[in-house]
Amino acid sequence: MTLTEAVAWQRFEDDAPELAAYGRKRLQAGASYLATTRADGSPRVHPINPGVHGKHLSVYMFPTSPKGADLRRDPRFALHASVEDVHGGGGEFSIRGVARFVDDQDPLGEELAAAGQPARDGYVRFELLLLGVLAGTYAPGSNVPRLQRWQAV
Repeated sequence: MTLTEAVAWQRFEDDAPELAAYGRKRLQAGASYLATTRADGSPRVHPINPGVHGKHLSVYMFPTSPKGADLRRDPRFALHASVEDVHGGGGEFSIRGVARFVDDQDPLGEELAAAGQPARDGYVRFELLLLGVLAGTYAPGSNVPRLQRWQAV
């Protein structure tokens, strides 16, 4: 899948509102973990705090961040929201997607600012576009997850 097949958070929310609401809750529960690809092809994992701002899922980072360099070179990512404990307490939520750099001239920057994520001096922003979502919840006393999937195409 490519950047042109990836969609903004709003499309996911329109298609699967209950799953999107669950995803927002999991993303707000604590640090999430972003997997990127290093220049040598090996994986790298970074703690981040993404947020849904208006119609978009986005994240700030320092311009010197290795994750930003990774995403500029290869925009593919995987994101896993925080879990409450080693047993998947609260459930699991993960996203496959591609990142899009949002520079100062990008009209999306103004939209993000209006929705609560203004530009910050010394930081850069990326929109995290979705290709697919996987959520797993556990019934009390069960170690078998109830899986829900969503795909952009």
